Amino acid sequence: MKASSHYKRECKGGNFRGAPWLCGLAIVLCVAAFAIRGWATVELDPLEHTKPGDPGPPHAFDQRTGILETQDGLTLRLSADLGSVRIVTLEAGAAPAVRYTVHIETDARAPQAQALLDKYVLRAKATPAGVEIEGALPPQAARAAASGAQFWLQFEIAVPAGYSLDVNTEAGDIETQDIGGTATLITQGGNIRTGRIGVDGLQHAEHHMHHGNTGNSPRGLSKLRTGGGHIQVLDVAGNLNVFTGGGHINVGNVTGDATLRSGGGHIRAGAIGGRADLDTDGGNITVGHAGSFVNVRTGGGQIDFGEVRGSVHAQTGGGGIRIMYVAGPMEVESSGGSICLTRVAGAVQAATADGTITAWINPSSGPDSGSGGAANGLPGGASANPVTVQLAGASQLASGNGDIIVFLPRNLAVNIDAVVAKGGEHRIEADPALHLSFQTTESNNTAVHATGVLNGGGIPLKLRTSAGKIRLQFLDADPSLRESQIREQQERLRVVDVAQPTQPVAPAPSQTPQQADSQRDWLESWMGKLEVAVTGGLREDADDFRNRLTYSPHPVYPELAQRVGIQGVVKLQVRVQKDGRVEVLKLLQGEPALAEAAITAVKQWRGKPAWINGKQVEVVSTVTFNFQLN
Repeated sequence: MKASSHYKRECKGGNFRGAPWLCGLAIVLCVAAFAIRGWATVELDPLEHTKPGDPGPPHAFDQRTGILETQDGLTLRLSADLGSVRIVTLEAGAAPAVRYTVHIETDARAPQAQALLDKYVLRAKATPAGVEIEGALPPQAARAAASGAQFWLQFEIAVPAGYSLDVNTEAGDIETQDIGGTATLITQGGNIRTGRIGVDGLQHAEHHMHHGNTGNSPRGLSKLRTGGGHIQVLDVAGNLNVFTGGGHINVGNVTGDATLRSGGGHIRAGAIGGRADLDTDGGNITVGHAGSFVNVRTGGGQIDFGEVRGSVHAQTGGGGIRIMYVAGPMEVESSGGSICLTRVAGAVQAATADGTITAWINPSSGPDSGSGGAANGLPGGASANPVTVQLAGASQLASGNGDIIVFLPRNLAVNIDAVVAKGGEHRIEADPALHLSFQTTESNNTAVHATGVLNGGGIPLKLRTSAGKIRLQFLDADPSLRESQIREQQERLRVVDVAQPTQPVAPAPSQTPQQADSQRDWLESWMGKLEVAVTGGLREDADDFRNRLTYSPHPVYPELAQRVGIQGVVKLQVRVQKDGRVEVLKLLQGEPALAEAAITAVKQWRGKPAWINGKQVEVVSTVTFNFQLN
């Protein structure tokens, strides 16, 4: 394979040590300039300054760039012991190549800083399998870090559209646009955010779905792992394996199997075509659609399903379980939450220690039809004398102290066996047409046992509660309740909010940062430099600051705050750092319960730092969130 490499390095450093009289003079000049130009000033919130007279050590940086010729459809392998990674695709029609820019920065003091930058190891080569890039800090970096020096690395790489990715960084975020092949993305602690994975495979799947069959969709495996950050992915062709030590997982549609595990964060998925194994130690689990077996467990969060065409096994240590429709057998268990099953077509085993169980059982129906084939979800729509149906298997609903409410189709052939351990006959309520027979246990007059045979009898349905009530009704008795439950569940299951990664311009080795300044007015540039020197960052209006953000998910309204009615405004002072991260400097206004949610969201934000005279500078502004209860 033909391979060529272009290599370029840039090294810069600087500091500002202005005397107090110079700062005062500069501020006066700034005021005069504003008066001459007639600009309107914007009143900003005060900044928290560092200690006066100590501007901090200068930052030195080294920028290395290169181009390696390659072929589409191969793999980029990147390994680094430090650094955030951002991968984009080449513009349409560009010759297949891998372009890379590596920005290395340190606040170590001279001459140590220059020595560390010079000794950073960067290897890049083209191979028959694709392109390999390796970055490693020199051994001296550990000693420098022990003395308080810090390092920042950023990889910006452009690859052909059909490339696969194998990226491993020991510390840093990973962000990619759409990936043509598979992806293995590993970081020890940062966030992972990708576009679509396996674009060709997704197009193949969409083609077959359009023609009414699933076809043999590609089943490559993509792996995403982080030691504790959040993971956000758009649609994936093939199988997906995701793990985070404690962050949230947010996934679009997966055509194959999905294994999603978190040490405690929430898990959300739009649709999973194959088997789904979802596990979190404490967060919520939400799945819009599943086409096969689903196995989920959470240590204490809520479980929400939309439509499941296969079977379900769900367990939560304390939250509730809400499922719209399951075609196959279902086993659900909660240590204390309620269980709501709006459309049960298969056998069901449901148990909760204290919560209420509400189930609409309808073996003959699909997700949008009722018993007897009625299209409105209620019985009797297909014919005046619908054929009897039976449960797909023995079913049981059990609650320790909660109520059990069951809605049955009138044409169900079933044997009903209901037991309330404490409370007497009034604890079981049933439609008179069910003709239940009651009996009390001789050893305990408070326990009641009711049995009934509907439409000649069939596979048994057992209902058990220790101290709650049991209520049996027909599907057409209270249709508004079911419809309201479905609407609420549909609202919770709205399409997973996975934002498309930004579309930055592919890194070009020949471009220099100074080009970003070419259109700046000289006075604006001069005042910007002055402001950075005096305040440590460029202050910016809130609206302009919003335009600087490349990724800014909204905060999640805390459930506890909603319950107790806490609402109001949260205002934060924030700063876009040179590596694109957004840092919260100070809480200016807001309730602590709401502020925590806002700060959590802002920590996920990414933005573009400003450029002044060829140097990146941090940008400081304020952001406001308005939490309001509907």
